[in-house]
Amino acid sequence: MSEPNPDPHLEIPHVLFIDIVGSSKLLTNEQREVLGKLNQAVRSTEQFRAAEASGKLIRLPTGDGMALAFFTSPDAPVRCALEISKVLKDHPNLALRMGIHSGPVEPVLDVNDRSNVAGIGITMAQRVMDCGDAGHILLSERIADDLGQYSKWRPCLHDLGECEVKHGATINIVNLYTDEFGNPTIPEKLKKEPAKAVAAGHGVARLRKSALIGTTLLAAIALGISLWFFSHRAAQKTTNAPATNASPLATPSVEKRMAVLPFETFRTRESRPSLELGMADTLITKLSNSREIIVPSLNSVRKYGGLEQDPVAAGRELKVNSVLEGNVQKVNDRIRVTARLISVPDGVSLWAGTFDEKFTDVFTLQDAISQR
Repeated sequence: MSEPNPDPHLEIPHVLFIDIVGSSKLLTNEQREVLGKLNQAVRSTEQFRAAEASGKLIRLPTGDGMALAFFTSPDAPVRCALEISKVLKDHPNLALRMGIHSGPVEPVLDVNDRSNVAGIGITMAQRVMDCGDAGHILLSERIADDLGQYSKWRPCLHDLGECEVKHGATINIVNLYTDEFGNPTIPEKLKKEPAKAVAAGHGVARLRKSALIGTTLLAAIALGISLWFFSHRAAQKTTNAPATNASPLATPSVEKRMAVLPFETFRTRESRPSLELGMADTLITKLSNSREIIVPSLNSVRKYGGLEQDPVAAGRELKVNSVLEGNVQKVNDRIRVTARLISVPDGVSLWAGTFDEKFTDVFTLQDAISQR
């Protein structure tokens, strides 16, 4: 027996797990026929062909279905699922259910001594799929949070709440559907657990809370920065006030140029990934509304993301007076956003703020910031 690898190389693929509903009830020749149709449908999709051609796809047969691990973008398995749904409209007798999740895997050798992958990323995608019925395309909360940041996907995402899986564990799942694809009905497994399912027609989804908490915390940061600039400018005017007989044009206003760098995410085992560029974009938009501050666009600061980035050096390249950097951390039901405004000429911290709130208090926080 070989010794386990003491230092496994973990990767984060985006997994699409597919199951043929009712396959076990078919005769052997019928099982072979429907599996052949599924293979043909999957191979015909653009996402499958593109990922395979670039060597960024691993296929895992599962008996009555398959798992596809995409090492590309988070929406690759979603797009693939939609393409499969379109192809199979011509095969109404082939019923599928699909589950999608992003999670860690590590390389292994299968029974045929071929390179393969295994890990919680595959297992969780299967558990998400197991919560659904024929026609369902279900997503884990983690990947739904990522897709929910984009206007293309947000209308398609419908939170279903918690679903109980193996060993009494529960996971949050999101149903992906429109009028053209997916299954809008509540899965039978959730109908048996009404206390954990979202009531029909309920419009407040967990993924919307995730987006709102980010937006409201960023609004608070923008407010803090604006107040600092306002008070700093007022102090300048008082100190540099011209004499009574001096011309009002003797002391021109100082131009304030500030860059907002992409925020960093400190990930923990229970945290959800954040879109750092989205955080920066929201702040840039809010701060650009102030006549006191000139803020470079998102495209100008995009390349300065990264934990190793020196904010002062970035500010000098961007030719700004100050730089805003920050980080986001979410643990259990708490979310913390920390921001720091740094003077570019001398590297001194001009302002800092930490916003630590309960994840579930998003609407209370939103109201408080609106009042301020």
